[in-house]
Amino acid sequence: MSFSALPSLPHTSLPHALAPFGWDEAWEAEFAPYAEQGLLPGRVVRVDRGQCDVMTADGIVRADTAFVTPHDPLRVICTGDWAAVEAAGHPRYVKAYLPRRTAFVRSTSSQRSEGQILAANVDHAIIAVSLAVELDLGRIERFLALAWESGAQPLVVLTKADLVPDPATLGHLVQDVEATAPGVQVLTVSSVTGEGTDVLAAIVGDGTSVLLGISGAGKSTLANALLGAEVMEVQAAREVDGKGRHTTTTRNLLALPGGGVLIDTPGLRGVGLWDAETGVGQVFSEIEEYAEQCRFHDCAHEAEPGCAVLAALESGELPDRRLESYRKLLRENQRIVAKTDARLRSEIRRDWRLKSAEGRANHTAKRGGRI
Repeated sequence: MSFSALPSLPHTSLPHALAPFGWDEAWEAEFAPYAEQGLLPGRVVRVDRGQCDVMTADGIVRADTAFVTPHDPLRVICTGDWAAVEAAGHPRYVKAYLPRRTAFVRSTSSQRSEGQILAANVDHAIIAVSLAVELDLGRIERFLALAWESGAQPLVVLTKADLVPDPATLGHLVQDVEATAPGVQVLTVSSVTGEGTDVLAAIVGDGTSVLLGISGAGKSTLANALLGAEVMEVQAAREVDGKGRHTTTTRNLLALPGGGVLIDTPGLRGVGLWDAETGVGQVFSEIEEYAEQCRFHDCAHEAEPGCAVLAALESGELPDRRLESYRKLLRENQRIVAKTDARLRSEIRRDWRLKSAEGRANHTAKRGGRI
């Protein structure tokens, strides 16, 4: 992608020239100590192999990230950060970045169980889901959990709505997603007919939005519709499964013509949780509400008497798929956290030993005391 699509800024050192990229008085106050050192503020629009492109009041600056590349992968500079850049030099260096207001983090697919930060200082997390293939509600729940945990407001955008010509069928699909995403707006859009793009543009016109989804979800097409130009390369998805190749290979930050800022991301093959217990609870808020009515405050919702969650399951108020997905995501999140939290690992092992002992005792009792 070329940065020729970015709006040109006047040659000035005034920080308010960065207003189209989200600069405000709060950021200016945070930056004051760096301004005293003669450093320039700028927003990171792309990070690539030890360097990054930073939008400053004087335009795009290519800067080295050697000073902001710690061993902790969650503390490396990323797209969306506000950086303190040297005013001159060859090369220039990013000396620091401002504390993040929000951060979208997932676990890596590696065996090291590290977190990976995808975008910083995001207000809206747009989860693009293609209607060209069967809905994967479990994957949507994963994206939503990470979005809620990030501190951003999630928004589910169902793309390629023109491929579902039957209004009744489209309505049922929307209802399924709405039931999966309580408290989240669900919007249908079509780049072919233009349906929904004006509504989406109004939503993202204030603040910073990150565009998320798997390959083939139509993110690049959606980005182009919001940008009003063919900025992002688009490739056709395979007809057999609706999947596409990674047309976006880096995370890019772009100012939208109608206001707001968009961060486009590559298609995500894996959506691993990363310390997202609060986010999971937000996605399954109805289960959390049932749980508050359980007889025991530490109810595991397995076979305990007076369990309101199991009662809702039996009455049909709570779908079995939702409860299974809730349990699965909580278990996964607990495993991820345990790998980096020695105390929690010890607690899990202790609980496992207690449950094993209880299981053996129950088995012995059923056999009349015989081992």
